[in-house]
Amino acid sequence: MDKGFLKAGHAPTLVAAFLYFDVSFMIWVLLGPLGISIAHDLHLNAGQKGLLVATPVLAGAGLRVLAGGLVDVFGPRRVAIGAQISVILGLLLTWFLAPHTYLSMFWVALVLGIAGASFAIALPLASMWYPPRYQGTALGIAGAGNSGTALASLFAPGLAAMFGWLNVLGLATLPLLAVLIAFLCLAREPATRPASLPLSSWGPILKSGGCWALMFFYSVTFGGFVGLAAFLTIYFNDQYHLPPAVAGACTAFVVFAGSFIRPVGGALADRVGGTKALMLLYSVAGVVFLLISTGLPSVYLAFSAFFVGMLTLGLGNGAVFQLVPIRFPQQVGILTGLVGMAGGVGGFYLASSLGAARQMTGSYGPGFFIFGLICLIACGCVTLCHRKWAGIS
Repeated sequence: MDKGFLKAGHAPTLVAAFLYFDVSFMIWVLLGPLGISIAHDLHLNAGQKGLLVATPVLAGAGLRVLAGGLVDVFGPRRVAIGAQISVILGLLLTWFLAPHTYLSMFWVALVLGIAGASFAIALPLASMWYPPRYQGTALGIAGAGNSGTALASLFAPGLAAMFGWLNVLGLATLPLLAVLIAFLCLAREPATRPASLPLSSWGPILKSGGCWALMFFYSVTFGGFVGLAAFLTIYFNDQYHLPPAVAGACTAFVVFAGSFIRPVGGALADRVGGTKALMLLYSVAGVVFLLISTGLPSVYLAFSAFFVGMLTLGLGNGAVFQLVPIRFPQQVGILTGLVGMAGGVGGFYLASSLGAARQMTGSYGPGFFIFGLICLIACGCVTLCHRKWAGIS
């Protein structure tokens, strides 16, 4: 790692941002790894499973806009503490009330959505401590908290088999409490941060084509990542009849790959430019998911394809967020909320569309085919943005 990076910023805060992001993402996608057990108890069909595991992703998407605005006003450390306490209390209440109907599970989804809003808090906390030349690396390290989704896939199915899925929701408060204590000790509010902007300032930002482009790019990379993280345990169980714990382990492995490669994507974007990196990554992702849509004959081939797909999406996540503080240096909080919201919407779309495709056609193929096409469309769009942002007509 660059020695200059080690001297810049505030390393304890960067570690705190990573830990907060990591445990929050573990909670955010918890319904996916628990989905097999929940579906068995509540007798859910494929479409209902897809909608249920996708709803926390959508809730988190909406709450990210609110969180991004609060960060600009109160500072990321204060907002993170408030959000973490809210999730802990919400999970304890859920465990106490013991919801056992399909509709009541959407309250759980809302609580988990608060954890998903951590994206719009942790990334500005890291970003505000580091100079522009290290934005990709700092945001990549903090953003590697995506790995929390892998922890959920790795441990939740086995714990659900031993203790029941409802008790897993209660047990989840323990790592949340531990990280909250660590965060209180390590994190510091940024020494300087952009002045908070009034609501009227959102209008010009939303009129900017660059804002909508970044939102679309992240809806594909992060939407693909979190949608797959939430759904793949169900997919491996349904498609290849793997036991829940094995299906969760397979999901965890590919999600870990996509998570920890994110800093590499940020560093790559720092070196060659975010748009150049994305052009390559979108094209590879498009080909991979079109291949998956044809119906791979064995779990080994499917696992390999998803591994490559997750790598490209993880690299893409880092590359997109290298562009945010460069294109909008004075509106990082707002843009983080908007772009993060778009990523959550993309994840909701992918997870729910896979369940709907299975319910309507008996195959996941159409869902993956459409996502592959979206990746190729994103490749064309980022090529146009590269020309425009580089000043080339």
